[in-house]
Amino acid sequence: MSQQLVPTKFDLPSDVGGKDLGIFMPIANGGWILSKNKPELDGSYAYNRQVAVLAEKHGYDFIMSMAKYRGYGGETEHWNSTLDATVTMAALAEVTERVKVWTTVHTILQNPGTVAKMIATLDQVTKGRAGLNVVTGAYKGEFSQMGMWPEGVDHDARYDLAKEWIQAIKALWTQPSVTMQGDYFQLEDCVSNPKPSTKPFLVCAGSSEVGMRFSANEMDAIFLSGDVPEKLAQSSNKVKGIAADMGRYIRTYAMQTIVLGETDAEAEATALHYREGLDEEALRGMMRAYGFLDAEIGEENAFVKKARSSFMAPHVAGSPDTVVQKIGELLEVSGIDGLMLIFPDYISAMPLFAEHVMPKLRAKFPALAGAA
Repeated sequence: MSQQLVPTKFDLPSDVGGKDLGIFMPIANGGWILSKNKPELDGSYAYNRQVAVLAEKHGYDFIMSMAKYRGYGGETEHWNSTLDATVTMAALAEVTERVKVWTTVHTILQNPGTVAKMIATLDQVTKGRAGLNVVTGAYKGEFSQMGMWPEGVDHDARYDLAKEWIQAIKALWTQPSVTMQGDYFQLEDCVSNPKPSTKPFLVCAGSSEVGMRFSANEMDAIFLSGDVPEKLAQSSNKVKGIAADMGRYIRTYAMQTIVLGETDAEAEATALHYREGLDEEALRGMMRAYGFLDAEIGEENAFVKKARSSFMAPHVAGSPDTVVQKIGELLEVSGIDGLMLIFPDYISAMPLFAEHVMPKLRAKFPALAGAA
């Protein structure tokens, strides 16, 4: 990058307080379970509107959409139909008043001048509740189908691209005009108005060293992978340490799928039913998207073994009391700042979780955010 952008107020350390319980919005058909036996989520706006209203009503802290452009197929046609992330979240902002509203944008797909205005607009629509999930890469097939995959830009270089991208957006949010001659983006007396009224919340996912350093320097929060509390603790402590060395604080989150039952046996039987209905072809589609060769699927490496459970994110299954115990242990041991929750059927499960799990978690962790 040939020009150093002026630091902005958005580079200051983030607010340290509180823990969050948010919702990963089901904007794609099939949700986050690769199974023929799961509840059929259609990924429609009508369904997502119901989910947003429930999140508002029951005191969840944020709703976030992914951005997806190519599905995994299979018998269930998993994720073959997806809504646009930002249009959806802007619409859902109009049916909510309190819950935070985060969209997702891919750095290699959208110009920073365009995104600066998109998020400033979302800030107005949400009255200051807007957030941006920054995706620095993704899967080649999603973007090569549009002619948008940058050949020769490897994993680490994509973070160099993302750094230019987000620094340009921050500058456009705060400066009258921006001139920038970077390696990936060029802006010439570029203007973007209106400015956001408040700081848009910035979040990214990453587990590599370069990803953690990018997030610690530029983001307010990072999503970490791992379903073992001790592993999450290591990752959380590492990225918080990197941020502290930079004079910043970063929040750490993880994803969790919740399978509730009246008893542990009932919930575990439900989870087993999902596993037994694994959509093998959709699994193959996901493996191809992740860069695994078809031949590797039979080798049962750790990633494939986890995927064969049919759950695309770590999950807990049990009665409300068991879920309280497991989630409580996860939060306590890992030290993360919150969870983004997934449900097999959001409409039926979100109220149950809010009624039977959230109050006990908030009693155990008084710092949990939310306003039931």
